[in-house]
Amino acid sequence: MGENVSFWESLVVGHPVCVEWNQMTEGSFYHLSSILFVLGSMAGSGVFGLLYGYIFFALSFFCTCIWAWLDVCAADVFSWSFILLVICIIQIIYLAYQLRSVSFDKELQDLYSTVFQPLGISLSVFRKIISYCNAEVVTLEREHCYAVQGKTPIDKLSLLISGRIRVTVDGEFLHYIFPRKFLDSPEWDSLRPSEEGTFQVTLTAETKCRYVTWRRKKLYLLFAKNRYICRLFSVLIRGDIADKLYELNEKVSLDSGFRFDIRLPNYYHMALPEEAHSTTPSIHVQDVFVKKSTPNRL
Repeated sequence: MGENVSFWESLVVGHPVCVEWNQMTEGSFYHLSSILFVLGSMAGSGVFGLLYGYIFFALSFFCTCIWAWLDVCAADVFSWSFILLVICIIQIIYLAYQLRSVSFDKELQDLYSTVFQPLGISLSVFRKIISYCNAEVVTLEREHCYAVQGKTPIDKLSLLISGRIRVTVDGEFLHYIFPRKFLDSPEWDSLRPSEEGTFQVTLTAETKCRYVTWRRKKLYLLFAKNRYICRLFSVLIRGDIADKLYELNEKVSLDSGFRFDIRLPNYYHMALPEEAHSTTPSIHVQDVFVKKSTPNRL
């Protein structure tokens, strides 16, 4: 214990006191190194933020190497600064490789610019989404079916790039699917990864359509390896389902003039006037919402 006390005493009060400060400056390279280090410490988050920080750190350690070699002539200062410089250069090369130029088709580039880039998704992540799952861009001719009710298996996920898709059930029109919307988001969300099923609606191209499609199993493998991409698709798919739900809700009304909210049927029943309970309300546009044969499509 006494040795510890003497050590701390010697460390705090036992060292020589700086009676006179050195009036000589350390040189321009030392000050430039400090300035660059401060700028590197201001880097933000993300890949671009890391690249910005490591570039300034590398410049800072390079200036420190020059200062240690020419002005101080200190081998230990030069060695440590050089090691840190090499580490920063390796990090810069790695980050530059992650951000290397990736050539996409114009359709995929437009898809990235309109759907993924506004969400802050980097090109490197988008490349994984496209390349890892072997995403394909497919053409669907006019009046050709993407899926047939009760026959087509749910084994993929597709996002419409151009054109317009008509959704029907038992020959009755349900709604349209427009570009930048998923073709089968309700079907995807209705099944667990280990489950199988078939479409409960028919999807027909009203015009010549182009869509990008991912295989279901490969997409789940990517989700298992990358939780960030899994959360991203979860947000996109559920947002797409919410849009479809809202669109369907806008098309449903009653003879009495009340709008039927398909999300809150019980609340609607309680909100009806007394005289309205004596009559059976009829739902216009579609009666698919009361059919048990279409559980997978909103």
